[in-house]
Amino acid sequence: MTIRKTLLTALLTAACCCPAAAADAQNPDEMVAYLFTYFNSNDPKDEQICYALSDDGYNYTPLNDGMPVIESDTIALTQCVRDPHILRCQDGKTFYMVATDMRSAHGWSSNRGMVLMKSTDLVNWHHSTVNFPTRYTKSWKNVIRVWAPETIYDRKAGKYMVFYSLRTSDPKSYDKIYYQYANSDFTDLEGEPQWLFDAGNATIDGDIVYNEADGLYHLFYKQESGRGIYQAVARQLTDRWQMLEGNVEQTKEAVEGVGVCRAIDGQSWIVMYDCYAGGHYQFCRSEDLKTFRFVQNTEMRGKFTPRHGTIIPITRAEKERLLRAFPNHRQPILTGFHADPEVLYSTKTGKYYIYSTTDGTPGWGGHDFSVFSSDNLIDWHDEGKMLDVKGDQVRWATGNAWAPCIIERKVGKDYKYYFYFSAHNPKTNRKEIGVAVSDSPTGPFTDSGAPIVTDADRPREARGGQAIDVDVFQDPKSGKYYLYWGNGFMAGAELADDMMSIRRETITHLTPQGGTLQTWAFREGAYVFWRKGTYYFLWSVDDTGSPNYHVCYGTAKSPLGPIQIDEQSYMVIRQKPEDHIYGTAHNSVLQIPGRDEWYIVYHRINRNYVNHEPGIHREVCIDRLTFDRRGRILPVTPTLNGPEPIK
Repeated sequence: MTIRKTLLTALLTAACCCPAAAADAQNPDEMVAYLFTYFNSNDPKDEQICYALSDDGYNYTPLNDGMPVIESDTIALTQCVRDPHILRCQDGKTFYMVATDMRSAHGWSSNRGMVLMKSTDLVNWHHSTVNFPTRYTKSWKNVIRVWAPETIYDRKAGKYMVFYSLRTSDPKSYDKIYYQYANSDFTDLEGEPQWLFDAGNATIDGDIVYNEADGLYHLFYKQESGRGIYQAVARQLTDRWQMLEGNVEQTKEAVEGVGVCRAIDGQSWIVMYDCYAGGHYQFCRSEDLKTFRFVQNTEMRGKFTPRHGTIIPITRAEKERLLRAFPNHRQPILTGFHADPEVLYSTKTGKYYIYSTTDGTPGWGGHDFSVFSSDNLIDWHDEGKMLDVKGDQVRWATGNAWAPCIIERKVGKDYKYYFYFSAHNPKTNRKEIGVAVSDSPTGPFTDSGAPIVTDADRPREARGGQAIDVDVFQDPKSGKYYLYWGNGFMAGAELADDMMSIRRETITHLTPQGGTLQTWAFREGAYVFWRKGTYYFLWSVDDTGSPNYHVCYGTAKSPLGPIQIDEQSYMVIRQKPEDHIYGTAHNSVLQIPGRDEWYIVYHRINRNYVNHEPGIHREVCIDRLTFDRRGRILPVTPTLNGPEPIK
């Protein structure tokens, strides 16, 4: 079979899943974490096996960027799997996994078998399939469901039992739990299905654990008529089970897919179940498997939307092996959808800040700006919403809060922060540029009360476009401040001394001439910086939703141009589809204070939305920006990991 994994070796950024320091001085066989195996949704592309890790059994971080670790099309007859159950064998080093061989898009009565898997390292799995209608042609040829298989070691039989819910097309049939024993190499099932348990009506999603404290096997299951999770106990797996009263789940939500795991401390049990109607997982704790206490719901984020899975404790060595085989990347650097990033280093605080367009809203309809802070350019803290253009903060605008920029200016003994942004003005029904001011890079910010750039400030040579995508720049030679903006054209002007208006007599048409949408024709997103006597002008080419959206540059000898294009060296950054990196554009640039060390902060299209609303599902990344001896920008290769943290 094929295992999907990345070759990069970046460490997981989540603190709960970082490899322990000085592991060679610690016991590699000590149980230190939990492995969660699950699938993500009923979409066929998500009916695949994924991994997540936790140190406490309740808070999980997905591995492999939330992507599958085993590709269903290589192991399943339906090319989809669900309900993975993982078990550590009695020898302590072999693992069995079973899963429902099913594509839910074909209907809930469309699966006919299961997948059996075996591994000795949790990374590489050998698999086989069991299809009931073709395997049991006489007695089970009319099977329509083989749901949620699981495995447990039968102490009395000395074999591994595989149990599952089974139903046929017979109108009187309902789901009952059956079992078979696996063969010695876990590639097949012995004999024919044998009845194990049912509650008198549809009984599914069975999970069995052995409790040494009471010497009983505990069967947890979903009873469809009661729409909850119940429990039965027995001395031996094949004895008649005694049903217990009362629900296990600690919620009134519809639940399924219960999983029970002995905690690493040996004193408690972790009980988890899928709140499928609410779209989240719930975790409980029990000391005796009689009473259950709610702990928390999962934090669903990004690709991590776990459905019907199971967990096992793993050792330090196993955890580190999984981190190496299925690492998470550090890109994107901000959580959620954000675009048009503006990066700032604050002399006042000694920190880095990013301001961005809030993305993910149809029609680019976001109306507020957030600010994020960092000490190292990799780990970013959400400082909250610092300006909302829909409400009392900005009275002249109602929405479309786009593409901000900011600059720090020393005023007397302190600093002021001038935040420029574009938004929709309902009076003119146009996008216009405003400014807000604060004494802190995180706010609160106070709007000036009116736009400072409107359509009336369009250069005479410009045609069409909007007053958006603003950039602010201080000329290190003259100390003057400049503003740049435009969509379809690039305009620039000197700012007045108060930083709250532009000197209209200095408005200049800066649009670079020539190029095509495939090369360096200006579209939007102007950004200006200075290095070793040269003014660099960067801009975005093509449409914001296009995989071809990329950044080009030209140079000038003054902050208002004219801009010269070197046709042999104009590309700054573009997509890398082989790594699923698309639409890399609309950037800002950061110089590390006191060093000739530069970074480009940009957005890219989220890989899951390249063919579906790509223009509003963007995420922020960072990479190194370098130059050759002649001062030309060397093309940036966008990465999955980004640079190392700044010290």
